[in-house]
Amino acid sequence: MTTAVDVDMEALKVTIHNLGEKVKELKTTTSAADKTEIDQAVQALLTAKKEYALNNNGIGVDGKPFQEPLSKAEKKAQAKAAKQAAPEAAAAATDPEKKAAKKAANKAAKEAFKQNSNTMIPTAKTVVSPTIVTTVEPYHILINPNAPFMERPVITLAVAVLLDVALDFTIVADPKCRHTCLGLPAGQGSVAGDLAMARAVLRLYANNPALYNNMAAMDSWIDYAQSLQRLSEAQRFKAIVLSLEKALEHSTYVVGYALSLADLVLFQAAGFPTQSLPVIPVEAVNAQRWFRTMAQHPALRQATQLCMGVAKVEAAFPVPMDPLVSGMAPLEGAVVGQVVTRFPPEPSGYLHIGHAKAVLLNDYYARRYKGRLIVRFDDTNPSKEKEEYQESIVEDLAKLGVKPDVVSYTSDYFPTIQQAAIELIQKGLAYMDDTPQEQMKAERAERQESKHRNQSVEDAMKYFEMMCSGSEEGSTWCLRAKIDMFSDNGTLRDPVIYRQNLEPHHRCGTKYFAYPTYDLACPIVDSLEGVSHALRTTEYNDRDEQYQWLQKALNLRRVRIHAFSRVNFKYTLLSKRKLTWFVESGVVTGWGDARMPTIRGVIRRGVNVQSLKKFIYSQGASRNVVLMDWMAFFAENKIELDKTARRFMAVDKDNNVKLTVTNGPLAEEYVYVQTPNHPKNASLGTRAIRTCKHVLLESVDVEGIEVGESIVLMRWGVVKITKVDGIVLEGEYDPDGDFKAAKRKLTWMADVSGNTPAILTEFDHLVTKDKLDEEDDWKSFVNQNTMATTEVIGDAGLKTLQENDVIQLERRGFYRVDRPYINRNKPVVLYMIPEGKKKSMSGMQGKLAHH
Repeated sequence: MTTAVDVDMEALKVTIHNLGEKVKELKTTTSAADKTEIDQAVQALLTAKKEYALNNNGIGVDGKPFQEPLSKAEKKAQAKAAKQAAPEAAAAATDPEKKAAKKAANKAAKEAFKQNSNTMIPTAKTVVSPTIVTTVEPYHILINPNAPFMERPVITLAVAVLLDVALDFTIVADPKCRHTCLGLPAGQGSVAGDLAMARAVLRLYANNPALYNNMAAMDSWIDYAQSLQRLSEAQRFKAIVLSLEKALEHSTYVVGYALSLADLVLFQAAGFPTQSLPVIPVEAVNAQRWFRTMAQHPALRQATQLCMGVAKVEAAFPVPMDPLVSGMAPLEGAVVGQVVTRFPPEPSGYLHIGHAKAVLLNDYYARRYKGRLIVRFDDTNPSKEKEEYQESIVEDLAKLGVKPDVVSYTSDYFPTIQQAAIELIQKGLAYMDDTPQEQMKAERAERQESKHRNQSVEDAMKYFEMMCSGSEEGSTWCLRAKIDMFSDNGTLRDPVIYRQNLEPHHRCGTKYFAYPTYDLACPIVDSLEGVSHALRTTEYNDRDEQYQWLQKALNLRRVRIHAFSRVNFKYTLLSKRKLTWFVESGVVTGWGDARMPTIRGVIRRGVNVQSLKKFIYSQGASRNVVLMDWMAFFAENKIELDKTARRFMAVDKDNNVKLTVTNGPLAEEYVYVQTPNHPKNASLGTRAIRTCKHVLLESVDVEGIEVGESIVLMRWGVVKITKVDGIVLEGEYDPDGDFKAAKRKLTWMADVSGNTPAILTEFDHLVTKDKLDEEDDWKSFVNQNTMATTEVIGDAGLKTLQENDVIQLERRGFYRVDRPYINRNKPVVLYMIPEGKKKSMSGMQGKLAHH
């Protein structure tokens, strides 16, 4: 047999589908005389199907064992053999012995079906032979993503979820595995088959006896459920309903008073219908109650979701849910109504664009799965935290349109976390250490154990209390988790989890003198607050194992981790320390400066929140850390702005040329033309533009202009140039002029007193290198020229604008109103919004590079 090679099974499916469509099309369009192309297409389709089956353990794309189609000669031979065998089959049907054997088999099946009415606990004599499997990594569950749902280990996963150990197992989608199987702890081999795997998990974690306690009664139900496999689906379901109706007259579950393995196996025999309940007779009230209870159980729905997720498909529970936004991935094991996410900012600085991704993803998943979003202030370091930062975070969340369901503080859990630290000490899983910081760092790098690692519990408690008292003697001590100093994962080499800090806390004052680290506090509070999915950037990947170790060590409810890549932009620094330097050194005016990559900074620059969400969602599923280009983002941002930005005109105050339209209206005549505020959005209304005999043009626009040339004054009409004398231009308005023939289509301003003075402000990046390396002296790349202004004479309508309005100055670009018009001494201030291109199409380049 040919050895199968790794292929992209999804891509192969698409290829097979396309080839099948091609064959259909050729058969309806190709003449009978020319079948060569059809034969070639059929052969290509057959080859693709064979390759799929080869890499899918012999199972074809239709989920059935693959068989090559027979040739015409083979079909004839097969038909002939069947014809010859027909008399023999007829004779066998009349054979008394064979007839009696068949009758006995039917009778046995009927007895298995009818026994429900005679006993509360059904019995059966079914022997299931164990399946031999190949070697599987410990705690790995292999599932063929192409296998039918009922051949996936839904019982095993339900048991794991109920025991709160599902996160101990790694689900592996393997299209080559013949049977679903589980790798046991090192040296114990593996086991195949859903029920055998479930029992293995129960043996590994004997922490919930209710799941498998009354073994005799439970095994009877399990054997009975397995015996039903010989019946048709309809007969099997009818038998289960009859059994349940009698057995559940005085109870909720089939054995005992809690959900057990017997319920799971019976539910699996009924098709594990969590996504759609079957029709149950109205009179079977006990069976109806049991099916509803099982189908709505969060653990069973999570198991369904995990099994479906192997094939990258979401379970369709009978709860309305929006389709996934393009670019987003489903949350593993997520159940509608049960998802709780959290965003845990440290109140030690303003939120930046990197935080935006974290908060928007958490908010998206909480809303999509109809769950809750917790915003938790991780206030565990009083040396860096301020009330100002906390208030700014609340404001920035509002700017992003995020409304948390719960706002909490890690400091509210300090007593609980302190007790958890003591529990670790008493279990021998933590110790106190006074090793100097640099020496400790070196020892961890060299995998050298601390001299205090094996101290007694009594000594550890003494030093812990000393540290927490705030005494000077206790200041040299810290608490370290006792994990694994020889691990390749550096975060497991006995990390510090508690240390002294005498700075007053901005909420607790001087109540505490020692504080937990984020690494200790986060897994504890996540579990206590009911978080189901902790979204963390991939930079925390190494810490994930530490997070899980702490939850296990403290016997806490486990939390599933969902990783995503952090946002990195070219020419952008996101370090709080470095951003603080820009503020404190006066390079920028504050945390909300439009040059800063903070939430308030980028919004002030003109970032549209809807565009930002689309951008975040578009690459939300990716775990690859990439360096994003601001220009690519701003090009998308422009698309959103263009939908609602009203159009205005302006000319440079210092670099303009006067054009006299000899037949134009005088200033005192106050003549206007009406024009739409937006060429494609009539709902934005119209505005009046004043026309006049004397108009102002951009100097750059009239370079090389000649007598006889026709130009278009946008929103007014065609003017034919009649005189060019240096910077003096004259022309004649031509109401019948050809707009299309004119090469120059220019913005302009009537030279009248009612115009609006405006200041255009443009910005550049704070650093001049697109990606700073660790060894770079980042301060040597600080951009010395990051802001420029231009005074312009603008449309009278600019006086009506309000702060944060976004407009387009035609042929210049999009602008956000940073300060509305007050008077001629305090003109309107407009911030230029980058459009994703370096060069302006109009020739008005601006003063900065705009990388």
